[in-house]
Amino acid sequence: MSTEGERLRTVFLGTSAFAVPVLRALHDRHQVLAAVTQPDRPAGRSHRPRFSRIKRLALELGIPVRQPERIRRRSAWEPVAELAPDVLVVADYGQILSARLLAAPRLGAVNVHASLLPELRGAAPAIWAVARGHRRTGVTTMLMDAGLDTGPILLQRETEIGAAETSGELLARLAPLGAELLIETLSGLAAGRITPRPQDNEAATFAPRVRKADAALDWEQEAPVLANRVRAFAPAPVAFTALGDGTSGGATPLRIHRAAAADGPPETGLPPGSFRIAGDRRAPELVVACGGGTTFLPLEVQAAGRRRLPIAEFLRGNAVPPEGRFASAVEAARLTESG
Repeated sequence: MSTEGERLRTVFLGTSAFAVPVLRALHDRHQVLAAVTQPDRPAGRSHRPRFSRIKRLALELGIPVRQPERIRRRSAWEPVAELAPDVLVVADYGQILSARLLAAPRLGAVNVHASLLPELRGAAPAIWAVARGHRRTGVTTMLMDAGLDTGPILLQRETEIGAAETSGELLARLAPLGAELLIETLSGLAAGRITPRPQDNEAATFAPRVRKADAALDWEQEAPVLANRVRAFAPAPVAFTALGDGTSGGATPLRIHRAAAADGPPETGLPPGSFRIAGDRRAPELVVACGGGTTFLPLEVQAAGRRRLPIAEFLRGNAVPPEGRFASAVEAARLTESG
């Protein structure tokens, strides 16, 4: 049997910023035979290939890098299995692994997932935790199987979600938490101290990959729900709407980076999406009527091709009418797609 202090032979699979502290911690405590990450992708106006964050870190640490287009192909997974790792470690890699690769290491494949499974299985758990108004979340290590985040749980660690915390800020906290939990998990697995426990599939919820259209604000929803979605889609893809009728050429796309639900009297009698400018000239506010008579306050916005501005500065510098309406979610999404 292995001992707790054993330096394990590992292969790491990951891509995003969330995976960076996990790889760094793994490299500090164990042998990393290779880092597998997504292929370089064209980015920006120049369309020059961009390295994933994991590739950058792996090169810095002197870890061999592999970037298969499809890890499920035999030509991609077989060379990884031939490295004979004790364990695979996966953190937000972005591809589904083959059953043969999962079965190759003697200790299996350990996934570091940014939720308290079985809650929020899927690609974007932190975003949907914030969007759905969850008060707490955490990280889970699990043994991977053929399903999507369905394997048995190894260890979990919980944390509260701040009332004003964005999904980006939450992920930045969860990543080092996941790195610490991974090291504890590998020590426990090597020593035979952890008993995997099955997930309760009936309690499962899902966190699918986020589409840009998901970030279009639906004014029929209540203001607290919309404020949560603004936090959830920060820093990307950023919640948005359009100033004016999204079916006409005069509509102006508008990103909303920060917002709040008003505590004051509701905007009664106004259809959802209607807005008015309130306050004085020095500190104007934009007040938006939402579902259930609730009121939404954009706090920081960005017009297309412009920089982010506090709402008062935006209102002073743009010809926004005293009253008007924002486009529906469908209209706004259509406008951005056509643009």
